[in-house]
Amino acid sequence: MTKKKVKLNILGLSYSQTQSGAYALVLAEENGERRIPIIIGGVEAQSIAIKLEGLEPPRPLTHDLFLNFAQSFSITLHEVIIYKLEEGIFFSELICQQGDQELHVDSRTSDAVALALRFNCPIYTYEEIIDKAGIVLDFGKKEEANDPATNPTPSSSHKYSSKTLEELKTLLNEAISNEDYEKASQIRDEINNREKNE
Repeated sequence: MTKKKVKLNILGLSYSQTQSGAYALVLAEENGERRIPIIIGGVEAQSIAIKLEGLEPPRPLTHDLFLNFAQSFSITLHEVIIYKLEEGIFFSELICQQGDQELHVDSRTSDAVALALRFNCPIYTYEEIIDKAGIVLDFGKKEEANDPATNPTPSSSHKYSSKTLEELKTLLNEAISNEDYEKASQIRDEINNREKNE
């Protein structure tokens, strides 16, 4: 019997309330209300965040290197499957294609999600896993705007509100050069807000 697959989308990243220095990656089922929060490390969170923010690092990060390496050998990442949940740990698999050959590669979920973003491929889990780990966030649109999972840095832009657009663009370039992607994403948000309101 084939297990029922559920497509997941990345809802956002937020600081973990339970583990210092860790982040919560929140995945949402595409056609439903359930969310899966996954605790991941700072390095993986940074790699996911810069891709979500559309930032380009000056040198390839590990996941960018993996993408370049795979492309050099004509390997494509077809899909990511979160296939197991054991003692609070999610296990994932990369389903890759090289010519006619399908390859299955074991992966940490944080790495799998970072790679899915770079290969622009879908992320799935099974119904039984989302039944076990999924939570329903029951709140209205107004509260959602202040939810750290959907809006990780709601108040971070206040410190940049006194800067001019030119100053912000200079700060953004400096932050990217220094590989401070958290700061870069905050500055990018402020720039986007300004341009949207012009």
